[in-house]
Amino acid sequence: MKNPSAIITTTLIISLFCSCASKQEIMEKRMKKFISYYEAKAIPLSLEAALTSWNANISGTDADWALSEKTSFELAKFYTDAKAFSELKTLKESGAIQDPLLARQLVLLYDAYLAGQVDTALIAERLKMETEINKKYSNFRANINGKELSDNQIEDILRSSVVSSELQSAWEGSKLIGPFVAEDIIKLVKQRNLIATKLGFSNFHEMSLKLSGQDPGEVTAIFDELDNLTRDNFTQLKGDIDNYYAKRYKIKVSELRPWHYQNRYFQEVPQIYPVEFDKYYEKQDPVKLASTFFDGIGLNVDAILAKSDLYEKPGKNQHAFSTDIDRAGDVRTLDNVRPDSYWMNTMLHELGHGVYSYYNDMSLPYTLRDAAHSFTTEAIANFFGRLAKDPGWMEGMGIIDQKESEKISENCSKSFRLEMLVFSRWAQVMYRFEKSMYEDPDQDLNILWWKMVEKYQMLAKPEGRDMPDWATKIHIALYPCYYHNYLLGELLASQFYGYITTNITKAPSFVGEKNVGTYLKEKVFLPGDRYYWNDMIEKATGEKLTAKYYAKQFVQ
Repeated sequence: MKNPSAIITTTLIISLFCSCASKQEIMEKRMKKFISYYEAKAIPLSLEAALTSWNANISGTDADWALSEKTSFELAKFYTDAKAFSELKTLKESGAIQDPLLARQLVLLYDAYLAGQVDTALIAERLKMETEINKKYSNFRANINGKELSDNQIEDILRSSVVSSELQSAWEGSKLIGPFVAEDIIKLVKQRNLIATKLGFSNFHEMSLKLSGQDPGEVTAIFDELDNLTRDNFTQLKGDIDNYYAKRYKIKVSELRPWHYQNRYFQEVPQIYPVEFDKYYEKQDPVKLASTFFDGIGLNVDAILAKSDLYEKPGKNQHAFSTDIDRAGDVRTLDNVRPDSYWMNTMLHELGHGVYSYYNDMSLPYTLRDAAHSFTTEAIANFFGRLAKDPGWMEGMGIIDQKESEKISENCSKSFRLEMLVFSRWAQVMYRFEKSMYEDPDQDLNILWWKMVEKYQMLAKPEGRDMPDWATKIHIALYPCYYHNYLLGELLASQFYGYITTNITKAPSFVGEKNVGTYLKEKVFLPGDRYYWNDMIEKATGEKLTAKYYAKQFVQ
């Protein structure tokens, strides 16, 4: 006779198993039903918001911006649905969603709806503020001696002029947008903070990082590590930079001011080494070169370029971005292309974003047809953008011959190292300024800005200057709490580079290397957002995100 207690125990285990299986089945069925509801509503709203934003950035008209604001609000309002959030909360707290794709969608949708669980009037006000500020940036042109100049024209002066008074006028003229938008930005910062605190976060900066799957403490720790890694090297190189510019402008090192560093923010590499990259591109077409290159590695971009807007026009956004309109193949890039090294880099960069989106796995659910994180797509964009100043790539693309490539190789390497260090220090300014600004928007932000600039970039503040120069950087107003992702993207770009040149190809210029495109498609693009970002990185490179490859390239 069987042991009665054993029979009871077995029966209980079977019953418990069946109960758990039943709960999982019920909850996953509810999740699938929610996803069907979500996609039916969210996809058309997202499409309309993306298209109207695109049109507004192209035309710059009040009518198009008004329409963009309206559609953005409708999309944002969709995520304020308390009933939908309650269902997601129930599903999350049940712990019963075991299917990997359903579980991942639950995480992403929960965070998306959590950000919207505030009064729609607060969201509408935030969007209205953002739209008005965006219009001001889009339509602003620096007025210098009665002549309106575009950002490209300002940068031309800062790069090429050797007359200090002319440089100062151009730099100060570009900063006139600051007083025009500063008060609006502070109000917007407080509005964002209000929304964040109502959702249980300390401020908008903390909320932004956490809802994007980042731990603020980890990010700050990475920035502290990079500060320690780069500080001494940068200090030494900054001395070389200052000596070069003192000779260039025929002034003392002590007389150098921010307008002497060849761009508006000292965020790009100064040309202190004898390599004039622009001259190699002055008779080239950056769009054609980029298209040819991507096609050569098996990542054709014709469909992306066909829908893009590539050249300057009145009212158009003067910056550059890539956008995935529908997550179904409509990928575009907005640029203001000129035949120079900056726009060569930008085309490769933006099309890097573009191929990440375009070559996603269309069989994935809509929510997962996206990058693993915003900084992982920045990594791919940076990975390709770097090639614009790589003599091996330039030779492979027929821009220069072998003799010229060998001639400039050493200085290109020095210039590239300097570029990364300069950008690293600039990213420190942006990250730490924004973090402090959202923690206390009532502090003197003009003083805070220059405190950061002097500490991390070692630039001298112009005597007596008390202007909202922080407000001239469009990212602070319209792409908030994002800039740190550019530097994280640089770390990952170096990690990808290290893996590819070790395991995929020994040809570091990548020209014609279709196996590079295949690797990126299979290991980075096709996975989309099905994995947590660090899991994707580990699957693609064998390691989680690390700074050691960046340090190997640019610091050690």
